[in-house]
Order: sequence, then structure tokens, then C-alpha cells
Amino acid sequence: MTNRKNTATAAKPARPEDEKLGIGASFAYGFQHVLTMYGGIIAVPLIVGQAAGLKSADIGLLIAACLFMGGLATLLQTIGVPFFGSQLPLVQGVSFAGVATMVAIVNGGGGLPSVFGAVIVASLIGLAITPIFSKIIRFFPPVVTGTVITIIGLTLMPVAANWAMGGNSKAANYGSPANIGLAGLTLAIVLLLSKLGNATISRLSILLAMIIGTIVAFFFGMADFSKVGVGPIVDFPTPFHFGLPHFEIAAIISMVIVILVTLVETSADILAVGEIVGTKVDSKRLGNGLRADMISSSVAPIFGSFTQSAFAQNVGLVAVTGIKSRFVVSAGGVILVILGLLPVMGRVVAAVPTSVLGGAGIVLFGTVAASGIRTLSTVSYKNNMNLIIVATSIGFGMIPIAAPTFYDKFPTWFGTIFHSGISSAAVMAILLNLLFNHLKRGNPENPSVFAAAGTGREISAELLACLQNGDRCENGKIIDAEGQEVPVTGQVPVTEPVKEPEPKPVH
Repeated sequence: MTNRKNTATAAKPARPEDEKLGIGASFAYGFQHVLTMYGGIIAVPLIVGQAAGLKSADIGLLIAACLFMGGLATLLQTIGVPFFGSQLPLVQGVSFAGVATMVAIVNGGGGLPSVFGAVIVASLIGLAITPIFSKIIRFFPPVVTGTVITIIGLTLMPVAANWAMGGNSKAANYGSPANIGLAGLTLAIVLLLSKLGNATISRLSILLAMIIGTIVAFFFGMADFSKVGVGPIVDFPTPFHFGLPHFEIAAIISMVIVILVTLVETSADILAVGEIVGTKVDSKRLGNGLRADMISSSVAPIFGSFTQSAFAQNVGLVAVTGIKSRFVVSAGGVILVILGLLPVMGRVVAAVPTSVLGGAGIVLFGTVAASGIRTLSTVSYKNNMNLIIVATSIGFGMIPIAAPTFYDKFPTWFGTIFHSGISSAAVMAILLNLLFNHLKRGNPENPSVFAAAGTGREISAELLACLQNGDRCENGKIIDAEGQEVPVTGQVPVTEPVKEPEPKPVH
């Protein structure tokens, strides 16, 4: 009996993220994570490589380097070593936050070497200031984290819509009924498998829907596997293949702003996945996660990659599948490393039609927003200003989504920060939470109409326990399901009637 009890105790980890599912299941779920973020991780090297005028072969090497470094960064983040890694199910990859800045550096004549130099120095600066960020966890209560999680999901919805339309706005079939129909079919398969499948099938619904959607697309001529065999099968990212890094002050300053945005977004992702998993995230753990981000970002340019950050869409995958194990994401990191070393495998994954990714993305990104709403439902809105904090922050975060050119006339540094709906909402939520919930001097005793006031009425738990299904209150009496009055024992307290104000005489 003692041995059985010990075995059962050992089988159930103290933290949900420490659960081990076995090698087969871990790699299956890990591959699902890779499929979810693959389109995003290759988008940055494609955009920057084209801006730098690279040939297709060199762009392919740039993509392989980003996959390779994304896998190493994921392993560091999920497994962790002393002082580095949050040990949470977070997939790392090239951050979108720096795309505009890197393209600006390239177009300014600096080329990729100046980009790599700026990333190295800015990441080391970010590494030095992570202790400051790790101490601000008390300024991220549910009213802040819920708002940020919600806006993460809303911010990603245009990505899902773009994928569903085909991904390439210059293509002739962009937004065609065929592309959107394929996305809709993938979405329908996800929902069908989630409802009709057993627990395993339901958890793998995203992966299975992508596979089925790709097969359907192939038979309709919408999936192209012709380029899978073109190029080397095995290739290791060569250090400094694109030249030694150049260090330019202007490029470094602009990249430091990107790093600050990345730190804010990564903090939000770490706290978000902590909420979803249901595990404790303290300042030490947050700091370890941010340091893993920064050290990975500083090493990435050596192999030809860029700043690393947690992928928000994979936070949604954790929520929708319910698979909380960090070792599943570690398996995904191993797959990313293999894809970086085996370009042929990357070309196979790249053959998944973008429309298929779009159909799955609707569920994934919507789940992120729903998780944020669930967190916001735990917030107290009675006699405080939390409602206006949420309303203003979400509205502020939606501006760059609704009007992408809103900040085009502002200074570059300002646009870099607030062009992201996630960082916009995070900055606003943090500042308003400080203003209304920490710096309380000047707050009114009776908040404005934006506050959600309670009724002030209560009933005791004992009285609630006495009520049965079907009981109701009519004219101050308790009536049961059969229409009979429930007798009241004891003395009923007399409530003073509310006096109506006397009418003023009309002159």
C-alpha cells in the first residue's frame, strides 16, 4: 500500500507544467506547436532578407538559422538552467516587434551586418536591465494581465484572417472563395474533432485538422510540394555567414527600443501562460524567462538570426488543447532545431497551405482572447476604477489594429512602441493601474459613472443553503416549486422606508 501511494504521488507532479506525457505524445503535441508558429517564424527572415536584396538561396539559409535558433531558445526557456529559463510551455522564435526597425536599418545602408550588431548590443543591454522588469510583477494584477491576454488574442486575429485569405496580398487568388473555403473547412474539422473525438483526438484536433486540410488542398491543386526536393538535405547554420556585425549608434538606439517592447510583450506572455497553466509566476521566474529571451537574442546574430521572443499564438494552443507540459514544448524545440539542420524538412512543413493555418488560427487566437476575458471575470469592479482601466486599455490596444497607419506621422521610436496593439495595451493598463490602484491620492470616494457599483445587498450562506430548486420570491414571500408559501421563522427585520423628497412649490 505504501509503495502504491508513493508511486501515485510521484506520478502527479507538483506543478502542472512538469507533467511528462511520454516521448511519442510529446513529439506529436510538439509538432503541433511547430505547425502553429511556423508561418510566423519564417515571415521575419523572408521580409528582412528581401529588403536586404538576398538571393533565394541566402534567404533559405536565413530561414534555417531562425528555425535553428528558435529551437535552441525554446529549449533554454522550457528546460532552463540556473538564472535562465522560466520552465513554462513557451515557444520561442524571431520577434515581429523588430521587423520595421530592421528593415529601416537595412534600407539606411547598414545592411544585415548593422542589424546583427544592433541586435547583439541591444540584447545585452536588455539582459542587464531584466532585474528591473522582474520586480514589477506586483504591478500585473488580473486587471492588467487579463486585459493584455485579451488584446493578444484580438491583435492576432488579423493574422489569422490574412492567412485564411492566402497570406500573400499580391497573389491573384488572395481572398478567393477557394482559400477562405479551405480555411473554413479546416476550422470545421477542428470543431468536429473537438466534439466527436476522444480526449486524445480532441487535444490533437489542431494538428489533425491541418493534416486533413493539407490533403484536401493537395487533391484540389492548392498545395505545392514540388519545391520539397530542391536544395540541400542537411545544412548547419554557418557562423557569420552574412558577414561580421557592424556596430552603429543610431541602429543600436533604435533596436534598444525594440528590446524594451520585447521585454514588455514577453512579460505579458509569461504571465499569460502562467494563468492558463495555473502555476505560480513570481519575480524570480519572470526574471529567468526574460534573461533567457535576452541571452538567446544576443547569440542569435552569430548564426544569422534576430531577436527572440515568446510566440503568443502558441500560448493559445496551450489553452485550446489543455496540454500544459513544458516538455511537450521542449519536444517542439527539438523539432525546430532539426528543421534548422534539415532544410528539406522545413520545406515539407512550408508546403502546408497558408489558408489551412488561417482556419486553425481563428480557434487558436480566439482562445487567447477568451482566456483573457475569463481572467477579467475574476476582477472586482465594485466601487473602483477597474472598469475604466480595462475599457481604456483595450480601446488603446485596438487602435493600431483598426488603423495600422495611425502612428505613421509620429517619431519612429514612438511608432515602434505603440504600433503593436499588445505593447500599447500593456503600457496603458500598467500606467492606469498605477494611477488608480496604487497612487490613490485624489481618487474620489464615490467613483465616476465608469465604475461598476454594487447593489450593497447580501444574504447569508445559511439562508442560501436552505433554498431548493424552484424556490422564488414573490411580494416579499418565499414560494416553493409547487406554489406553496415557505413559512418564515424568527423576527423579520424592519427596513426603514425610503422617503421621497417633497415636491417644490411651482411659482
